[in-house]
Amino acid sequence: MPTDRRTLLADAAIAVLAETGIRGLTHRAVDRAANLPPGSTSAYYRTRQALLTALVRRLVALDQAELQEIGNKTPVPQNADELAAGIAALIERRLTGDGRRRSLARYACAVESVHHPELREILVLRENVARQAVCDFLVAHGITDARDRTVTLLTCVDGLVFDRLVNGGSVPDQEIRTLVAAALR
Repeated sequence: MPTDRRTLLADAAIAVLAETGIRGLTHRAVDRAANLPPGSTSAYYRTRQALLTALVRRLVALDQAELQEIGNKTPVPQNADELAAGIAALIERRLTGDGRRRSLARYACAVESVHHPELREILVLRENVARQAVCDFLVAHGITDARDRTVTLLTCVDGLVFDRLVNGGSVPDQEIRTLVAAALR
């Protein structure tokens, strides 16, 4: 459990957003989710926009930490099957448990960022060890535009996660292998 109050509130805000949607994200709802007295959230984040900004910053920090951990634990894939397996594991993390909660919050924030460019700047794609591993894999397999293809492949993965969050179900391994094969063409 986070030790500082701002982190606790940002984590509670992520949970509220994931469970109730953007309209349900209120200072009172975050107070309840954090098990804090009424007014606690507004004492730290005076406006809804300040709360949303803190939520997005925390969400990005959690996602980056997760991707960094995955990248540090996982060697660069040696073949398409290893890359597909790594992507399948990431998709599974994003569709279940805390990963699902963060995914739902991330997509709600992405839509909100259309109207709030300051959020878009926080949500921008970032480099991390996992993304670099995909790029390194493509370079090792002779892909000259590996950075662009990495972005395309991971955007497709993101789209699969979004689709399964909205429509349910899982992502068949063959679908992931097809995406990897397309990136290698």
